[in-house]
Amino acid sequence: MATLTNSLSKPPTPLPPKPASPLAFLPLSSATLAKKTRTPTSSSLNNRRKLNSQLFVTRATAAPGTSSSEKKKPKLDEKVKKIHSAAEFDEALKGAKEKLVVVEWAATKNEESKQIYPFLVDLSRTCNDVVFLLVLEDESDKTREIFVREKIEEVPHFSFYKGMEKIHEEEAIGPDQLMGDVLYYGDNHGTVAQLHCREDVEKLIADHKEDHKLIVLDVGLKHCGPCVKVYPTVLKLSRSMADTAAFARMNGDENDSCMEFLKDMNVIEVPTFLFIRDGEIKGRYVGSGKGELIGEILRYQGVRVTY
Repeated sequence: MATLTNSLSKPPTPLPPKPASPLAFLPLSSATLAKKTRTPTSSSLNNRRKLNSQLFVTRATAAPGTSSSEKKKPKLDEKVKKIHSAAEFDEALKGAKEKLVVVEWAATKNEESKQIYPFLVDLSRTCNDVVFLLVLEDESDKTREIFVREKIEEVPHFSFYKGMEKIHEEEAIGPDQLMGDVLYYGDNHGTVAQLHCREDVEKLIADHKEDHKLIVLDVGLKHCGPCVKVYPTVLKLSRSMADTAAFARMNGDENDSCMEFLKDMNVIEVPTFLFIRDGEIKGRYVGSGKGELIGEILRYQGVRVTY
């Protein structure tokens, strides 16, 4: 029988589709590029690159009679920082410190890049504790150098950094997966306690000895697809059930202490949810099903559940 403390023992035994974004990309005008037929100079090539980069600027047309002050409203994508050089990229990572940094690697002529970008903009407006960057491969030689250095070969590609270190990356993902990744690696959600060692678990248990709340401990791994998939549900439940349950999570591969905890708790598959009350593990659920997870939480809260 594996034990956490003398008082804690192991017993015998998708997000809905995101509505289409109203944001539109500024189309590249072929007529603008073809005004003159002379051989392109270095200056004209630079102008073309600037026009290409405008594909990733969202635009709203002012209605007749709109005042000049209304026309000067900030762009909807102002929270997505455009990166133009390696030095600027490194400075953005350094300035973020321990915040999550999400980088979209894109190209102006890539349709998938243009389709996913509005969702990145939407996330940037709601996730204030996350830094969002955009790097366009075909903007200039300087941006191409960043692609080569970071070994980015396909677009759209998303990289996730913390403390200037790359912690995760994805290719060819949709809006739901992108949102799940941002929430999962953001790691700054007050309603889900982030546990980094055995001592954190013991403290959480001690904190809820008096209120007798059910503790829902989400145990996973950093690069676990199902763990990322179910996390938005965990976050929502932690808010809606705040009065009756305490939610926490631990990544087993974060450090040796976490991995040892998983072994002691006999966690073989992830995600595994441990249900703890009054220092005892009352049960567990293995999987990423939203309905099943809700049903198990309710069951261990004493609510009769019929499947």
